[in-house]
This record gives sequence, structure tokens and C-alpha cells, in this order.
Amino acid sequence: MNLRDLNIKRISEKNFDVLIIGGGINGAVSAASLSARGARVALVEKRDFAGFTSQNSSNLVWGGIKYLETYEFSLVRKLCKSRNLLIRSYPSSIKEIRFFANLEKGFRFNPFSLFCGAIIYWAIGNFFTRPPRLLTKNNIKKIEPVLNVSRSTGGFEYSDAFLFDGDSRFVFNFIRSAIENNCTAINYMESLGSSRNEENLWLTRLRDVVNGEILEVKSDLIINACGPFVDIQNNFSNMVTPHRHVYSKGIHLIVPKITDKKRILTFFADDGRLFFAIPFENRTMIGTTDTRVSKPETKINKDDRSFVLDNINKRLNLKKPLSDNDIISERCGVRPLVIKSDDVENKTDEWTKLSRKHEIDVDFDRKHISIFGGKLTDCLNVGEEICKVVSQLGVNLVESKKKWYGEPSDEVREEFFKKANLKRLDDLTTFGASEYLSKRLWRLYGDRAISLLDKIVDNPKMAEPLIKGSDYLKCELNEAAKNEMIVTLEDFLKRRSKIAIVVPHKELKNSEEIKKVCEILFGDKAENSWQEYFVK
Repeated sequence: MNLRDLNIKRISEKNFDVLIIGGGINGAVSAASLSARGARVALVEKRDFAGFTSQNSSNLVWGGIKYLETYEFSLVRKLCKSRNLLIRSYPSSIKEIRFFANLEKGFRFNPFSLFCGAIIYWAIGNFFTRPPRLLTKNNIKKIEPVLNVSRSTGGFEYSDAFLFDGDSRFVFNFIRSAIENNCTAINYMESLGSSRNEENLWLTRLRDVVNGEILEVKSDLIINACGPFVDIQNNFSNMVTPHRHVYSKGIHLIVPKITDKKRILTFFADDGRLFFAIPFENRTMIGTTDTRVSKPETKINKDDRSFVLDNINKRLNLKKPLSDNDIISERCGVRPLVIKSDDVENKTDEWTKLSRKHEIDVDFDRKHISIFGGKLTDCLNVGEEICKVVSQLGVNLVESKKKWYGEPSDEVREEFFKKANLKRLDDLTTFGASEYLSKRLWRLYGDRAISLLDKIVDNPKMAEPLIKGSDYLKCELNEAAKNEMIVTLEDFLKRRSKIAIVVPHKELKNSEEIKKVCEILFGDKAENSWQEYFVK
């Protein structure tokens, strides 16, 4: 019995302190924090874990420098402190990176003013990162020749951080941590609504998306962590809350690598918004847009692509402008932005200034929690706040002070790298010879990486890339099949790995290796899984 089937059996047989509905970043950190501190937790997600908004971010961990313009200093302070804590807690996977900004004639601020803002931002963040630097036009031209400086007035450079392995993998690691602390987590399990029963418990009807089976689960309280779908889920359970969401669509395009420099090129697009070219494995990710939409489900359209390509082409010196033919993959998500439930917000020039803050609404009488808004940077704050509220609602967290986040201890880390050194794996590199294999495995798997080292020693071919053009190793596939609750090929290609994001779809479709992957992941359902992804 695989892990998902085992958890389905458990969820129908047990009562839980907490049922979390939603497996994005807010649900994942809630599950990780509560289960680590002793609560009996179940989590269900209608799609795959991190299968919606949490898989389509910019992969940035940043304190929100743009919120200085709207004078939200307390929010910037909070986000900077959270960013600092994440960098300290995940030194292998969250890295400081330089943002390199080029400003153009006619922009509403001059370079020195923005440099002063960057100094304030650095100070608000406790001087945790490298200091900002003012850049002249000649500095920019010399350091980053790919930039078009014909209209440049200079620029500045400052630091924030980014997720080395991407957003969905970051979220899944919290899910895996929760499972290791006895959380019953199930993807592709839809909540059909909840009601209080005669025992004064929540009774939630669930539908297994894979086979249509209907289940019921009892819990003392419910956390609605459905991201953009929080309002819809609350309607299912007749919950009324002080806050609600409005939605902003953001897209990114993955294109061939623009520059070899490991920095984020930062511009202000034609509409005045921050616009990035972000290193993404051996590619570059460019975006984002900010388009108001009326519902969470949305798609990339021609105007979105044109906006991104037009803006980047104006600001780069490329031998050939980027076009639709250069797009390797696309990412499209909605930002759930929090407003008061009675707030009528229609003015475009106001809603675009809404921040990515979070709000936690609590119905103490019905023992129901709703998490609105939020972003990856703020996730540890969300986990801590949820623990506090759940305790107030009567759940006994027997290990209330236990640390629930971060990489394994220094002792475990030393043991791992000692073993890598003894087995002469410390000098092997991954795809592109840019990173030591042992460092990559530690970053992704922690203490689980020791068994992967053993596989490579037994068969050195296990250290080869699974698919040409990506950095996912052959030795990782069996680990994924056994422990990562993969239901569809998309789960593996887009979320457990980044293969579908950095390798063109046509190449994957023609790859014999992908068919072998399907056989390992899905057994006798391999052909159907392949057809579902590439044909249906």
C-alpha cells in the first residue's frame, strides 16, 4: 500500500484535533507546525500539494521593498525579519542574491532617491544582507553588458533572497515534515463542505478526486487554508468572515539563459511595476504582470506574453529579440489579496497597491480558522500564529516550544558530508558542473540524502541527470516514487522536480526516458499517465 492509500485509510478511521483544507504554503506550514508540536492533524488538498498559486511565484524570498512606497514600514519590517529567519534556517536552499536595477529617463524617481530607499530597506532588515550600492550608467554597462543603457540614468543594487529549488518543492518539504510527525496528508482529496454534528465536532465530507469515493472525517476544528479559494470553501460551510479576497494575475515566461551572472535583473516596466529577469536553473524566468481578475482560475493570453516580451526586449541588448518561439514554459498564478469583506474596491490605481499581507480570521464559537492572503516569505509567521490560535481554541500542543522548521541539525549535516567525503562524492558535480552533488542532495533531502549517496556508490550512473537539460538525478526517482505521493505525471515534472519548467514540452514528449519514468512511477498505468499529460 502506497503512502497516499495508507493515509486515506487512516483519515476515515481516526478523529483529528485539526483538519486543514488546502495544501499550498499556508496549509503546509500549518500542518508542519501543529503536527510537530503534538496535535493530531489531517490535511487534504483538492489538487496536488502546491498545485495552484504556490507553484507559480517568482521564487523570491524578499521583504517587500516596494511596500516602502506606500509607507507600510511595519509590514516591511515583519517581512524582512521573516526573510532573515528563513535564510538562517535554510542556508542550503534559500540564498541571498543581488537585485541589479537599471533606471530609465522619465521614471518617477531618480537613482539616488531609490538608493536611499534601499539603504532604509537594508536598515529595516537589521543590516542582515550585503549593503546596497549606487550604480552609474557606466557601472551598469561594464558589469552587465546585456542591459540596454541607451536611456539609463543609472541604478542601484541591493540584496534579498530566492528559493534555490523553487516554490512547489519548498512547500512540499513542509508537507513531508508534517507527515514525518504523523500528519495524515492527502492530495487530490476535495472538501465538499463541513458542518457541526451532534458531538459538537466538525464533520467534513471528502471526495477522492482519483476514484470518486466519498469519505467523512471528524475534527475538533478546521483551518481553511485554500489560498484563492478560501471564500468559496467558507461558503460551502456557511462561514462568514471579516475579510475576503480580490485577485491579481501574474505570469512568468521561462526562456533561454539571458546572462551567466547570478543576479536578478530588475527593471520598472512600462506600467511602473517592478519587473524581473531571474536565474532559474540553466534558464531565465521573466515577469511579472499584474492584471485584476474576478476569479482564481485564469490563463495566460496573448496580451500577457506580449507585455512580458515587449518589456524585456526594450531593456536588453540581445542579438535577436525574444519571441514566442523562445518560450520554454509558462507560469500563471493569482495573488489572493486581502480586503475587508464590506470593502467595495474598484479603483485600479488603489487595488494595485494592495500588499501581500495575511490575515487570520477566527470564529471561536464554531472553532473555525480562515487564512487570507500571505506569501512564501511570511510562511514561518503564519505557522507560529496558527499554533497560537489553535491553542486558544483548546487543542493541547504538548510540545508548544518545539522548533518545527529548518534544516537538520549540524551533527546530522556533518555525518552526511563526512560520508560523502569518504565515498569520494564530494568532488562530483551536478548538471552544468556548477554545484557539488553532495550539496544538492543535502539541500533537497536532508538526512534522507544518505541513502541516495549509497545508491550512487553502488551504481555511479545514478548520479547522471534523469533528463538532459535538467539537474534532476536518476537516484532521486525511486525516492520520489516511494515517498512523494505522486499521482500524475505533472506532479513529478512540474512540482517534485522542475523538469517541465526548464525542458521544452516537445523534447519531453519525444523522450524515451519519460516513458521509463512513467513505468517506475505508475506501473501498469504508465501509458495512461503519459497520455493524460501529453495528449489529453
